[in-house]
Amino acid sequence: MDRKYVEYSVEMAEKLIAIDSPTGYTAKAAAWVEKEFKALGFDTRITNKGGVLVDLGGEDSSDAILLMTHLDTIGAMVAEIKANGRLRMSPLGGLHAPGLEGENVRVYTRSGKVYTGTIQLPNPSVHVADEYDKAERSWKTLECVLDETVLSKEDVRKLGIENGDIVALDPKFTLTPSGYIKSRFLDDKLSVAIAFGIAKYIQDNKIVPKRKIWLHVTVYEEIGHGASASVPEGVTEGLSVDMGCVGEGLECTEREVSIAAKDSGGPYSYETVSALIEGARREGAEYRVDVYPHYGSDVETTLRSGHDIRHGLIGPGVFASHSYERSHVDGVMNTLLVLKGYLGL
Repeated sequence: MDRKYVEYSVEMAEKLIAIDSPTGYTAKAAAWVEKEFKALGFDTRITNKGGVLVDLGGEDSSDAILLMTHLDTIGAMVAEIKANGRLRMSPLGGLHAPGLEGENVRVYTRSGKVYTGTIQLPNPSVHVADEYDKAERSWKTLECVLDETVLSKEDVRKLGIENGDIVALDPKFTLTPSGYIKSRFLDDKLSVAIAFGIAKYIQDNKIVPKRKIWLHVTVYEEIGHGASASVPEGVTEGLSVDMGCVGEGLECTEREVSIAAKDSGGPYSYETVSALIEGARREGAEYRVDVYPHYGSDVETTLRSGHDIRHGLIGPGVFASHSYERSHVDGVMNTLLVLKGYLGL
């Protein structure tokens, strides 16, 4: 596969990551994804739930494959406007408070106004706080300090900010000269971009796959029900294309593609995992097979919703998941190669 599809995927990742989409606030990102797939020439629609369903073509619709990625990310919501004009937040998905101090954010109001701010401790200056190092970093203690002159709850409400407004973190996307991709929300916007890459490969080469291929770019994955619906008729196999785990006890690195044999939900379908390994070998992809200790995927949600399908999970290696994440362009290439081999393109 030509490296231009890697470059295209990374470009699409940067564009999508720039569109804030914490889970529950995904309409703008979904509209962009729908528009871009239509521009490639594929039939695409927004589901009632807000995901994007794409028909990638294929001959046999009675033995179809459903690829799944997700465009929703972790984030936060305004839970309380405090008397001092600062905001208490509640997490959306698995966003962990201890790593958020000093992060820049955007606050989206229902009137359409957007304000910036920073997540801080109540007394964040080391020159003032008596026990700065011992201060608790939790959702009870961290506050959003708005970049506005607000000293009271009334001041904040005059801006149009209310409980339930969305708080999105600055992703800080960076592509290094050595090929490392650093950003928040590579989970799972990098794999959405990889789906764009494989779609463009299909379109450029006028490929008609033997098996019908659907793509569902889901929302609400980060809270556990992303792919619970909108499974097209005839689908017999589902593949989540999400982030591959990198860490102690696992073999995958950022430069490889990870094929999951098992995660918190149990083993993936033996036949599907075997087909993914075979596809990786056929295309010469650098891959690792791993068992994830703390993980759940969209395709497992599909199974729990009662759908009778085989299932699998792959993804480019992503380091520091749900934090400031890192992957590599080689991981993108290897994921594209596995998809090419597995889908028979």
